[in-house]
Amino acid sequence: MVAVRHCDDPVSGGFRWLHLNLADHGTRLFIEQADFLPAAVKELLLSPDAHQRSLVDGQAVGCVLHDFERDFDAEQTERIGALRLALMPGLMLTTRVHPLRSADIARGKLERGGAIEGPAQALDLLVSAIGGNILNIGHALARDVQQAEDDFLEGHHTPTARDLVHIRRRLAQVHRLLSGMRGVFQRLEEDEELPADLLPTIEKQVQRIQSLDADILAVQAQLRLLREEVDIQQAQRTNQNLYILSIVTALMLPATLVTGIFGMNTGGMPWASAGHGTLLATGLAGSAAAATYMLLRWMGFMRQ
Repeated sequence: MVAVRHCDDPVSGGFRWLHLNLADHGTRLFIEQADFLPAAVKELLLSPDAHQRSLVDGQAVGCVLHDFERDFDAEQTERIGALRLALMPGLMLTTRVHPLRSADIARGKLERGGAIEGPAQALDLLVSAIGGNILNIGHALARDVQQAEDDFLEGHHTPTARDLVHIRRRLAQVHRLLSGMRGVFQRLEEDEELPADLLPTIEKQVQRIQSLDADILAVQAQLRLLREEVDIQQAQRTNQNLYILSIVTALMLPATLVTGIFGMNTGGMPWASAGHGTLLATGLAGSAAAATYMLLRWMGFMRQ
């Protein structure tokens, strides 16, 4: 990212990419005073509205795209930030509030010998950097889903529905980002005022984004099937526990009735004076439970 005070320095070559920090007051002042930017593009660059959109004003194209933010000590975060860009024949101006992953990827490609000769290549470089980052995230999420599926099938460390929530939230986040970006480029593709030299790049990026989104949707479908299987297993386990509890309750009910009867302080209680009255009452309670078990078995309630 360059400093605003160096933006007007003479440079060799015919194309320039400026990547500026909107959190700096000097950046906002520079954009407001830039005579080479149309008013509509200035408004798009400085607006607090962060939803993905695009506009064409003469030879200038403005876009707001979403990208994942990065921290100084972590290349990947789950926060989504807005990347604002203005594209003109000799210049690509991009701005952001927080550091974005795509800018680092694009800068790395340029440092490894890449070159930008025009706005079409600049746009292709930047959007490809966003797509490449999302592709890596998609592969990581796909591996997480496959690992969870293997654990489920093997029966070791079976994932719970709560374990899959994070993956599901991340996939939905990426899908929304790609859906918004695809809409931006589809609108540019249909805009009759779009410069002709940008159309092939726009069409290429639409196809690329559709392919990325299809991969994310496939992982979502796989996760959905895994979630359903996990829910079915948990429901079966719950039903089994309830079944066992119901059988135990049914077996204990007659015995509880017998002990309740012998616990009444009334006259004429059987075996009240017998030396082995307690043992006989206990045997009667056990016999009642055994009779209940045989009845349930005969009626088909006892599963094999």
